[in-house]
Amino acid sequence: MRLVYFGSGAFGLPTLQALSRTHQIVGVVTQPDKPAGRGGKLTPTPIAQWAAANLPDMPILKPAKVNEPAMIDAIRALPADAWVVIAFGQKLSRALLEGRFAINLHASLLPRWRGAAPINAAILGGDHATGNTVITLADRMDAGQILNASSPPRPIDPLMTAGELHDVLAADGPAMVEKVLADFAADTLNPARQDESAVTIATKLSKSDDNMDFNQRADFVRRQIHALTPWPGITCAIVPPASPGEAAPSTKPIQIKVLRVQPVTGIHHQDPGTLLDIGQGIVACAHETQLRILEVQPPGRTPMKWEDFLRGAGRAIVPNSRLIPAREVA
Repeated sequence: MRLVYFGSGAFGLPTLQALSRTHQIVGVVTQPDKPAGRGGKLTPTPIAQWAAANLPDMPILKPAKVNEPAMIDAIRALPADAWVVIAFGQKLSRALLEGRFAINLHASLLPRWRGAAPINAAILGGDHATGNTVITLADRMDAGQILNASSPPRPIDPLMTAGELHDVLAADGPAMVEKVLADFAADTLNPARQDESAVTIATKLSKSDDNMDFNQRADFVRRQIHALTPWPGITCAIVPPASPGEAAPSTKPIQIKVLRVQPVTGIHHQDPGTLLDIGQGIVACAHETQLRILEVQPPGRTPMKWEDFLRGAGRAIVPNSRLIPAREVA
């Protein structure tokens, strides 16, 4: 089958790779190159990078506005039997889609978590399982008819981060899309409408979402940290207690990204954020709950276990130190 692939994010890369082995990709439509890194160098999307290296002489279109008339004409001129859309980043208009069979792979079990950040929302919302859904494209965001859905759903382990769940669901994508394309070719599709009464929305994340503290129950803190790892990440400062007579601590705070935590049993009577046990990484949360820090990332370093972090920073962390949002000491 001849396919046009619309995508920008790494979530769709396993599916593009698989489709390129079993179908003819006649064009890739992706977002324009964007500045990245400290130098702000213009960098292609993960999809554009892979396509340029592995699909030579194939058109790679990078429209800033995919629905402009000239771009519509260029895309519709590609000789395709179907269009596959995964994490593209722009809404496709009626004029562009008219008369085309186009499907979208979405990283949730629709109608739950329509929107830009469904993986993060599933973890933050405390869902025990999630999956992918393949849908038709509709005027409203992620509101198309369901053509395929993960069965059984993928369980969400309490220690799983959004980055890890992203990779699991991305790896499930190829088989799900291939099934829909095969059904389309055989004229055996069985579309199902979404239950509008069950819709929930996953709002887009921003860098400002990294702000958190421990003034919540331990399980909520766990969900927030895991939902925002690796991006935008939860950056905290370890602040020593002030000495008697001091308005503020004299020792410089230690900044870390907290990547993985685990609620633990026990009762305390300390302020939220207090390090109850430095060696074990036990932190006080609200309502006398507590959690253990399992993995962190110091600035400019790779992720590491809490105990490995302590080998370098342990002497600087004193009893009754607290973890607070890094922006409060910036």
